[in-house]
Amino acid sequence: MPKIVDAEARRQEIAEAVFRVVRRDGLEQASLRLVAAEAGLVVGSVRHYFATHDELIVFAMRTLSERVRKRLLVHAERLLDPAGPPVDRLELTERLLGELLPLDDTRRAETEVWLAFTAAARTRPELAGDVTRSHDEIRAVTRRVLVEARRMGGLADGLDLDLEAERLAALLDGLAMAAATQPGRTTPALMRQILRRHLSSLKRQ
Repeated sequence: MPKIVDAEARRQEIAEAVFRVVRRDGLEQASLRLVAAEAGLVVGSVRHYFATHDELIVFAMRTLSERVRKRLLVHAERLLDPAGPPVDRLELTERLLGELLPLDDTRRAETEVWLAFTAAARTRPELAGDVTRSHDEIRAVTRRVLVEARRMGGLADGLDLDLEAERLAALLDGLAMAAATQPGRTTPALMRQILRRHLSSLKRQ
């Protein structure tokens, strides 16, 4: 009998191969041929799931974005659940926002690949929409965190939440970029320290 292949699982395997090639060799090297070789497949097998190279890259980018989104939701549900058990909200906020930082090997790899996608989106229209959507989603997350902090009475008076959401998002973007390009300087410990200091500066004194 022919082997039954789980199509979605195979697509995910191919996306993982894209991530490895992009991280090791750069996005410009992630051809169908090299991705197929990385996944242990022939090019025809990859084309069975992705008709074009653009379709493959867009799928990989969305897969990465969705992976991070799911992790954010786990923390957000605990942080924003008014009926949930008491939690250390500062610590949980740090964990939630920390999903956007390269604090371990997994998130470091994701950050490096995402930055490659983001840079390519400047000249590749098929990626630009997803980059813009991710940009907007991150700012929605930072604003929701601040709105919740204000609702709980933990935020300093007089803050412009729209501006502070942008400032927090920019901090996360900057830390991610610095850690990806200078990991020896921008360590996980330093990133956590900077994020905690920033969040603490917004608290009601």
